[in-house]
Amino acid sequence: MKSRKGLLVLAAFAFGGLFFAFRNSSSFGDGNSLEQRKKLLAAIGSLLEQQHYSPKLINDAFSKQVFKKYLEELDGDKIVFLQSDINDFKKYETSIDDEIHGAEIKFAPAVSLVYEKRMAEDLAVYKDVLSHPFDFTVNEDMTKDGDKIGYPSNEAERNDRIRKKAKFLTLERYSDMIDLREKTSKDSVQKTDAQLESDARAKVLKVIEKYYDRMKNTYKEDDRFSTFINVITNQMDPHTDYFPPVEKRIFDEQMSGRFFGIGAQLQEADGVIKIASVVAGYPAWRSGEIVQNDIIVKVGQGKEEPVDITGYAVEDAVKLIRGNKGTEVRLTIKKQDGTTKVVSLMRDEIVQDESFARSAIVQDGKNKIGYIFLPDFYANFEDASGARCSEDVAKEVIKLKSEKVDGIVLDLRNNGGGSLYEVVQMVGLFVNQGPVVQVKGREGDPQVLSDNNKSVLYDGPLAVMVNEFSASASEIFAAAIQDYKRGIIIGSSSTYGKGTVQKNVSFGKPIDFTSGRTELGAVKLTFQKFYRINGGSTQLKGVTPDVVLPDSYEYLKIREKDNPVALPWDEVKKASYQTSSDDFGYSNAIKHANDKINSNSTLGLIKSNAAWLAQNNEKPVSLNLMRYRDEQKAIKTTVTQNNSLIKLKDEMNVYALSEDKDKFYNNQDKAKGERYQAWLKLLKTDLYISETAGIVSDMITTKNNTVKK
Repeated sequence: MKSRKGLLVLAAFAFGGLFFAFRNSSSFGDGNSLEQRKKLLAAIGSLLEQQHYSPKLINDAFSKQVFKKYLEELDGDKIVFLQSDINDFKKYETSIDDEIHGAEIKFAPAVSLVYEKRMAEDLAVYKDVLSHPFDFTVNEDMTKDGDKIGYPSNEAERNDRIRKKAKFLTLERYSDMIDLREKTSKDSVQKTDAQLESDARAKVLKVIEKYYDRMKNTYKEDDRFSTFINVITNQMDPHTDYFPPVEKRIFDEQMSGRFFGIGAQLQEADGVIKIASVVAGYPAWRSGEIVQNDIIVKVGQGKEEPVDITGYAVEDAVKLIRGNKGTEVRLTIKKQDGTTKVVSLMRDEIVQDESFARSAIVQDGKNKIGYIFLPDFYANFEDASGARCSEDVAKEVIKLKSEKVDGIVLDLRNNGGGSLYEVVQMVGLFVNQGPVVQVKGREGDPQVLSDNNKSVLYDGPLAVMVNEFSASASEIFAAAIQDYKRGIIIGSSSTYGKGTVQKNVSFGKPIDFTSGRTELGAVKLTFQKFYRINGGSTQLKGVTPDVVLPDSYEYLKIREKDNPVALPWDEVKKASYQTSSDDFGYSNAIKHANDKINSNSTLGLIKSNAAWLAQNNEKPVSLNLMRYRDEQKAIKTTVTQNNSLIKLKDEMNVYALSEDKDKFYNNQDKAKGERYQAWLKLLKTDLYISETAGIVSDMITTKNNTVKK
């Protein structure tokens, strides 16, 4: 399968908060399920046409898009369906729009019948292929990207693709076993190459059987119909999703819940478990080695043999990853550049308050730079006394001012968004009253959301750090600071590029009021776009920083602009606002910083390495052992070099605020205190914080020189 629902939503919701969707064995009823599906599909079609911000015409052209995408969703590697199957399905290619408008549903059921048959055939081929040794001296390649190949013309071609995939999976494990053998004592009994190859095939077979068994038992026709609906909603834009009526699952716990784990949210896609997000302050984040979209290949308990979780459901993977506090879990992680590494983590209690705003001081020469980390634009709307990021950031600013800092850095890297209301309040901490963002529905003029507070909490030198994963609410904040010329935006060549707002529309009768589940699920509908106060949208283009710092993810296709169904960039009339005076020499500081970066050999090497890794990741993978190992060695060497480059050899002077010292060093919860100290330690070697602090120092110097004159 190409992708199944499990997508972390990067959004600025009308009422705030993050939303998560996960696939489940949902049911559309009993004997009336077909009629329910028909009603649901028609209702969703009507919703999309009448309320989506920019609906596409649901016609034959739309039908063809859904037809192609649904088959790709079920068979992303193109090893399930034959070209003859696709030809047979062609009779439905231009009738899906009729089904959406109330006609009898035929396409999805017809595909399901063939899908189940072909999946059984695939498993039989895998079993046969894996019963014989592979010859890894043959020079042949495997194309990893299903988009670059067509459907197999016959069973022989399909079977050969399965053979190559099985060979690749075996090669990965076989190569790892050779590495392990080389590291073990020569005095111990060593397995032969033939024995290792046999063991590798056995492990792959076990994984394949588990995956196909789970697909047969859990990804049934109802689930495939949910996927079908999601393909339809996603054709409008990437953030209009259908949620089937699902039960609360263990991995859907709020971060405020008390459990012991690694502090990461997981998602399932293409039969693998991915990291959806990493929670600041917890084991996964503290390791510095786990990031969003990493794939978890294996989970090991202490020194026990790790379990290959390829094909696992998220809830099953979570059961292995969670455990008792202080116990070790070892994750084998496959990075986006193709490399694999084992990360050892000690389970800890996951408490939400450690993922809120926090601050520290960076001593840059004579200058004290206040550093504020904000992981989300969070807001608890159900509890009046609950945490809100604008209030928390304000508290951190007040503490930093009491420390007499010379400038402030606000870190929004990897901040996926959250509450639109909180953005407006937070901009108001740094800017005098005025417009912050414009919000527009499908009809009418844009509505301007403004900060009406005349006071400014902080008016000194300011820099905002962003990257490719800074999305939605983060982009609104960065854009407002940039448009007001209130501070310098520093980061990757652009932010994520999500400039849309969603709302939830439920279908059917309530199942229970506690969970909010309804009989037929719900659609998260894109119904508004937001725009900068300068009139431009953050949609697709994101925010372009004033100072661009190359990073390891620059060339990966992970932004909104890389999604072909994303809504286009556009603009509205500019709002009326007054830019800040350039008291801190922002213009000169930006020019000076860009000149320094262009001549910085370290940053230049990071950029070229990132480009090479991205390009290499697009190439077919060799199934020849020697070539494969040479390629992997080159990749690992490049990744290791980049990982070394982004960490400072000499630590910066970073320390806790006076008011926070007890929290860091005398915390009654010793583990929590140690986590804070670990967070400080990571900051000290962060190249990007160092570069940003240096830019702020330049602004401070400009200010001081101006005052002297």
